[in-house]
Amino acid sequence: MVMYFEDRAQAGRLLAAQLVDKYRYENCAVVALSDGGVLVGEQIAAELHCMLMMIMSEDIEIPGEGMNFGGVSQNGHFTYNSELSSGEIEGYTSEFHGYLNEQKREAFQRINRLLGDGGIIDLDLLRDRVVILVTDGFGDDASIGVALDFLKPVRIQSLVVAAPVATVDAVDRMHVAADELHILDVKTNYLGVDHYYDNNDLPSHEETIAYINEIILKWR
Repeated sequence: MVMYFEDRAQAGRLLAAQLVDKYRYENCAVVALSDGGVLVGEQIAAELHCMLMMIMSEDIEIPGEGMNFGGVSQNGHFTYNSELSSGEIEGYTSEFHGYLNEQKREAFQRINRLLGDGGIIDLDLLRDRVVILVTDGFGDDASIGVALDFLKPVRIQSLVVAAPVATVDAVDRMHVAADELHILDVKTNYLGVDHYYDNNDLPSHEETIAYINEIILKWR
């Protein structure tokens, strides 16, 4: 049966119901991977009484292939799409070298312009906590790989991944990386994240960043 959600807040409440008994008042932090993920994650953070942060990243597409090459995070680090073999990465890198480098540079500049002086994640606040990574849908995007790379330098207690919908491939990938998964619906035929929500009203990047900054200031 296909699961559809009224909006991202409703999906967040359904996920929160799965997490509340184990994690309420525990040493947790919810880390969203997209603007839509913030709408899902704020329901979880409210229910668990924990902080909400966001890792900002941008996917880089391979020209004409309709496939992600990888993603750039807010620290400028590039993570390759884990679905690509090393041979494919090498081939695309040599074929589109100049273009891909330019795309990475532009993506990092856009992220920096949006972030300004504020940060939307504080790695010190994540140390020794249960980190709950949340998004509104895991397709073939690079966000999970970017997030894992971003969190590598931090010693965390455990990693929980929560999403309303995900592809079979994404779930396989996350099984290896995460200590616990909470996915409401797994798709063999994923039709893009917006397809699964009746209401796709999202805040602007700027509104999301301002909102997250306020939350982090409160916790610091």
